[in-house]
Amino acid sequence: MVRKIAFGVLWLGFTFYAFVLAPPNQPDTFELIKDLSTGQWQGINPLVITLFNLMGIWPMIYSAVLFIDGRGQKLPAWLFASASFGVGAFALLPYLTLRNANPQFPGTKNAFIKLLDSRITGIILLVGTAILVAYGLLQGDWSNFIQQWQSDRFIHVMSLDFCLLCLLFPALLGDDMARRGWQTELFWLFALIPLFGPLIYLCLRPPLPEETIKVVSKQQLNV
Repeated sequence: MVRKIAFGVLWLGFTFYAFVLAPPNQPDTFELIKDLSTGQWQGINPLVITLFNLMGIWPMIYSAVLFIDGRGQKLPAWLFASASFGVGAFALLPYLTLRNANPQFPGTKNAFIKLLDSRITGIILLVGTAILVAYGLLQGDWSNFIQQWQSDRFIHVMSLDFCLLCLLFPALLGDDMARRGWQTELFWLFALIPLFGPLIYLCLRPPLPEETIKVVSKQQLNV
C-alpha cells in the first residue's frame, strides 16, 4: 500500500510541476514537435533529436515488460503501454499506482508476447539506442540544450520524463525476473544503469516459461 501511495503522489506531483511550475511553452513548440515527428531535423540540436527519439524507445522497453505483467492484472496494461508512447511516465505512473505484485505468467504466449519476449527485440532496441546516443553526444550542443531546458516547457518536461522513466523501471523488473525464475545479482546492474541497464536486461533475460496443462486420459484416471 505504501508503494502504491508513493507512486500516486509522484504522479500527482509530476503532473502539477509539468503544467504549473515548469518553464512556459514557446510559440514554436508545435512546429518543433511536427518537425521532430516527420524527420525534418535541419537546424534542430542533435541532443533534442536524440532525446525525442529515445522517448519513443522507452515505451518499447516498458511494453516488453508491461504487456507480460498485465496478463495477471485486472488493469488493461495495453492501454497504459499504448498511452506511454504519447505521454511517457504520465501514463505509466497510474499503472504502477494501481497494479498488484505479479511474479507469475498464467497461460501461454501469443505471437505478440513472443515478439516482446524475444531477445532479438532487445538487441534491435539496444543497437538503435546506441546509435541515437552516440549521435547526440558527438553532434549535440550542450550549452544550447541547457538554455532550451531552462526556457522551454516541452524540452524541460521531456527531459524530466526521460529521467523518471529511468528511475521507474526497477518497479517492474523484480516481478519480470521472478516470472522467469531468474535469481541473479545482476538485478542492480539492470536497475541502476540508466537506459542501457534495461536494454541489456531485455537482451539477456531467459525466455518466459509458459503454463503447461497436462491432459489426462480417462483410462489413466481409472488406473
